Amino acid sequence: MNRLITSVLVSLVGLNALIQAGEARPKLVVNIVVDQLRTADLEYLQTLFGNKGFNRLIREGAYLRDIDFHAESPDIANTTALLATGAHPGATGVPAASLFDNEAKRMVKTLSDKKYSGVSTSESFSPAGIRLSTVSDEIAVSGNGLSLIYSIAADPQQAVILGGHAANAAVWIDPNTGKWASSSYYKEIPGCVSQRNQRSPLSSRIDTMVWKPALSPERYRHIPADKKRQPFQYTFSSGRDSYSRFAATPLANREITDLAIDCLQSMRMGRRYSADSGKSDLLGEPVDVLNIGYALNPLPVTGQADASMEQQDAYIRLDAQLTRLLDAIDRSVGLSNSLVVLSSTGYFDERPIDAQKYRIPSGEFSTSRAASLLNSYLSARFGNDSYVDTFIRGQVYLNRSNLERKGLDVAAVAEEARDFLLKMSGVNNVYTQRDLANPSGEEASRLRLSNDPKTSGDVMVTFVPGWNVSEDYNYPPTQHTVSGAATVVPAFFLGAEVVPEVISATVDATAIAPTVTQILRIRSPNGAVGRPLLLNTPAR
Repeated sequence: MNRLITSVLVSLVGLNALIQAGEARPKLVVNIVVDQLRTADLEYLQTLFGNKGFNRLIREGAYLRDIDFHAESPDIANTTALLATGAHPGATGVPAASLFDNEAKRMVKTLSDKKYSGVSTSESFSPAGIRLSTVSDEIAVSGNGLSLIYSIAADPQQAVILGGHAANAAVWIDPNTGKWASSSYYKEIPGCVSQRNQRSPLSSRIDTMVWKPALSPERYRHIPADKKRQPFQYTFSSGRDSYSRFAATPLANREITDLAIDCLQSMRMGRRYSADSGKSDLLGEPVDVLNIGYALNPLPVTGQADASMEQQDAYIRLDAQLTRLLDAIDRSVGLSNSLVVLSSTGYFDERPIDAQKYRIPSGEFSTSRAASLLNSYLSARFGNDSYVDTFIRGQVYLNRSNLERKGLDVAAVAEEARDFLLKMSGVNNVYTQRDLANPSGEEASRLRLSNDPKTSGDVMVTFVPGWNVSEDYNYPPTQHTVSGAATVVPAFFLGAEVVPEVISATVDATAIAPTVTQILRIRSPNGAVGRPLLLNTPAR
């Protein structure tokens, strides 16, 4: 009888151990967002990569080949916020990287925050403007505030968004000094950040740094012979914009990887309690998070129509950094104890082409000229005055204080503006806020999901594909060519609880955040609208 009881107890203990093993979850989440990564480029260059970067993600992870963001005007900030929250830009509080400030009458970065001071920078940011919880926030909640959460990127707003509200710190490359910068919002900036600023500042090295092909020029795909004979070479030794130019190159990705590995090792992320089982059992071994932002489109540096060798080189160099990072994770924590998530921002800034040379229908649309004509029309209708505050990013902001002073209804004036702008060459469609409240059609639905009524313009304009839009109402002026073509971008899940598979069906980008939290067995971000993916899991 005693033997039977003993056997049952042993069996129960063994069963409990198996259950606990099956319920084990990652100790470390490494969340990587790569600005402007494209599936076609990734697969086209696959044979030029090593075996332990992108190819390891493809070979050993869940590879989602087509992620759809449903965004009308995607940029690095609003798409990163979508990935972090699982909600569309109109709901996150980050509908765009910059917004019009009605009081200052100028564009400001969305998450800039004067309540806090900059650390090693003159400009400060905070996540206070993000309205929803993020994946990092939910991990912090599940760990009772004991998780380590750090975020590293070249772009300040991307770093802040990835870190969420509960991050220990978010750091970025200051465009004026090249230092790793942060905000007084964060109280636990790791020592490795200040050490890098002191011992190996970018300012002491940038004049010796050169971006040139990482491979022999002959190995790059479909490059003209003259480009191979005289391959590109970029330096950063002079000019006020040297650090911002550097941040747009693949060399910045190496700086980011260096700091990420420093944080991973010096803070013992994902393994702080592994040697103390008593402490681990008591605290529940909280999950640590390392957020990383990389960039892949060097257009701000190349500024030319034919920069295909530079673009390929950016991928090749990023593959090398992913190899370093994945190897460091494997050595430190073990990929089997980690979850690596890599996503794209879902868009690509195309280089301009000479449409007239190839007789492709095109035209030039000037926002300053359009705003001037619109103001003249409204002055003729309602009396001479200033009716337009600005026209930027396809949005017209009316001068509400002047409209109120004249006793004019904003919605009625917006409709007059819509009807006038619709007649302009290069304009595809125009919508008012009232139109978007009950959208009709796919384009209007995308605009509704992408724009926040609290901060967006009074009139939204879409343009004819192929037209060049000159954003010359504000300084500095910019220009972009309108394209309605879809950008196919990937995402990856690698590590604990993930088995290799390829998913070619289109996946909504709002599914990424809840899929991460589902793997971790914690609640989804509070505003997530996507359903988690049912990825294949290891057999028990």
